[in-house]
Amino acid sequence: MKIGDKLKGTVTGIKPYGAFVSLENNTTGLIHISEIKTGYIDNISKYLTIGQEVLVQVVDFDEYSQKASLSLRTLEEDKHYLSHRHRFSNSRYKFGFKPLEEHLDDWIDDGITFLQKEKK
Repeated sequence: MKIGDKLKGTVTGIKPYGAFVSLENNTTGLIHISEIKTGYIDNISKYLTIGQEVLVQVVDFDEYSQKASLSLRTLEEDKHYLSHRHRFSNSRYKFGFKPLEEHLDDWIDDGITFLQKEKK
């Protein structure tokens, strides 16, 4: 088992802080309350029940104790992947570097004036 693996399991216990899951490879894992769903969760029992089959992703694995930290939230986020990310830019305007070019001479003069003052 390694981080990122997607495994099937069965919910075996529910506590206020998370849900215990018995995985198909005979290991036990915990889905922390923050990894069940994106957003605020007041009651885990609204989302999971004992005996429920779940598909989880391994977030962390302790080789010594053979216990895993699991997540449902990361799989939920995979479903919401946007194929096109919106860029916040003004690329739709076709003026290129012209505004920079128009001010370049003024900036150079300002820089030279500043350096001459600093030199004195």
